Amino acid sequence: MEKEIKLETNGFLHLFIALVLLFAPLGLIFHPEVWFVPVLIFLSVVGIFWLTGLFIIQPNQTSVLVFFGKYQGTVKQNGFFWLNPFYIKKKVSLRVRNLESDVIKVNDQQGNPILISAIVVWKVIDTYKAVFDIEAIEEVDPKTGMKKTKSEESYQKFIKIQTESALRKIAHTYPYDNIEEEGVEIICLRSGIDEINSSLASEISERLLLVGIEVIEARISNLSYAPEIAGAMLRRQQATAIVAARQKIVEGAVGMVKLALDQLKDQQIIELDDEKKASMVSNLLVVLCADESARPVINAGSIY
Repeated sequence: MEKEIKLETNGFLHLFIALVLLFAPLGLIFHPEVWFVPVLIFLSVVGIFWLTGLFIIQPNQTSVLVFFGKYQGTVKQNGFFWLNPFYIKKKVSLRVRNLESDVIKVNDQQGNPILISAIVVWKVIDTYKAVFDIEAIEEVDPKTGMKKTKSEESYQKFIKIQTESALRKIAHTYPYDNIEEEGVEIICLRSGIDEINSSLASEISERLLLVGIEVIEARISNLSYAPEIAGAMLRRQQATAIVAARQKIVEGAVGMVKLALDQLKDQQIIELDDEKKASMVSNLLVVLCADESARPVINAGSIY
């Protein structure tokens, strides 16, 4: 577990001591004696070594201290400090950061291939877990040939992988749209944004808390059908919209026909038998439901 420690060593004082030791060979100006040379060179080397113990911690930054392989604690206070140069100091940021996952292709609950990605807002809350509970990435420095551990890149890669894993699970759990069950209220990826984002944040947070990382927010940033079925799904959605529009038109047309017949009867404009009513209803429905404007035909003779 993380253990916070307080440092009281003044970095400026130790900087002054290091500079005094570093420039100790200037003492030969006052004591140009041969036996004094090795002592001054040794003091200069000690001064260089002393300088390596200085470090700065900025706001929302920490330093994890390791002494010969043993975790000593985490320094969170801001300032300029000095510590035994044999301590290994690993910087860890506590600042809020964003991560946008790559667009991945997955199948939704109905088996349709979709493209999806997410944005995750996160920060480190336990520096011990973030540094030591994740396998660190090691790279060889081309200049020195020595292996260099990159702890921060390690947990950033871990977050990216776990985010994509959570996205795949969410996509498999919900359908892209509720076309199959019209009129039934179900949660889907396209319309249930709040519920989906909440589930995604919970899924990612459960994975990242194990390594001391808190998920502040997670939301889907890209959502679409895969190119191979995008055209077919677009035509399907258009057909559904056309059917719904036609249904509304027919409902309105029937109401208008009924209103017309009732007013003709109430105002006694004309008496229509069943055959004439059927003809009138047919003509009105054709006019009201047609895609194009009606082209009236004037009958110069008697309607009978």
